[in-house]
Amino acid sequence: MEPHPRLVALLGNPVRHSLSPRIQNAAFRASGVAGTYLALRTTEEDLPGLLGGIARSGGCGNVTLPHKESAARVVDRRTPAADRTGAVNTFWLADGRVHGDNTDVIGVRRALDALLTDHPAGLRDRHVLLIGAGGAARAVLAALEQAGVGSVRIRNRTAARARALVDEMAPFPMPVQVEDPDGLPSHPHDASRGAPLSLVINATRLGLDEDDALPLPVDELPSGAAVLDLVYRPGETRWVRGARAAGHPAADGGWMLVEQGMAAFERWWGIPAPRDVFLRELAAIRAEADRP
Repeated sequence: MEPHPRLVALLGNPVRHSLSPRIQNAAFRASGVAGTYLALRTTEEDLPGLLGGIARSGGCGNVTLPHKESAARVVDRRTPAADRTGAVNTFWLADGRVHGDNTDVIGVRRALDALLTDHPAGLRDRHVLLIGAGGAARAVLAALEQAGVGSVRIRNRTAARARALVDEMAPFPMPVQVEDPDGLPSHPHDASRGAPLSLVINATRLGLDEDDALPLPVDELPSGAAVLDLVYRPGETRWVRGARAAGHPAADGGWMLVEQGMAAFERWWGIPAPRDVFLRELAAIRAEADRP
């Protein structure tokens, strides 16, 4: 008798754009595990019951915008990455408890390593502009501190939220400052003041829709800066396409999606993730989006 498929759910709002069901289901089939990955539009009010119910019935899953911070409060046990960020994007049941991890941290780190593969210095000592102050931004900060960047400036629509994020995650091994509404550092005596920015990261949801405003106008990107957009679309985001056309090394969140997805797969199933399948499915989705 075939084993009953394990429910693996993506909880968030919106979720219709997600590529995770296609990629993860292909990985499940290739690995011979009995699972079905579904994207479930989830409200803030429904998250605790839905996440806990899925996990305690033998399922597992991912959490996406805007619920990652709430999920960190729902799970029983958190990994060090989840503790550091105060955000959870992967959950499962073990030893009768619901566990939560933030595989976005390793996903961001590996995506940046891939983007900067032609730069021998990589991430170390770079000065970074981070746009956003939500759950994704927390993962970015954790990845950047692991990599030993020189400094981080945070720009957010609501500066107070960015300051709260910094206060909650402090201390950091590198200078981290929040820009005021005029785009200037709010801590003028910070040691990184005036340092040339060489990496810009979008950790907001801008770009999910093709007609969204750009996180930062392409002509305002620092000269030669690399660009990572954590948002992904089948044909890449408009910001990434524009940045690359202007000569900037640029990538959207597809690589991060693959890397964090493989880490989540290994949490759920306890076996190595089939990297070739993850990459093949992402490439197929890109190719389909490029067809007229």
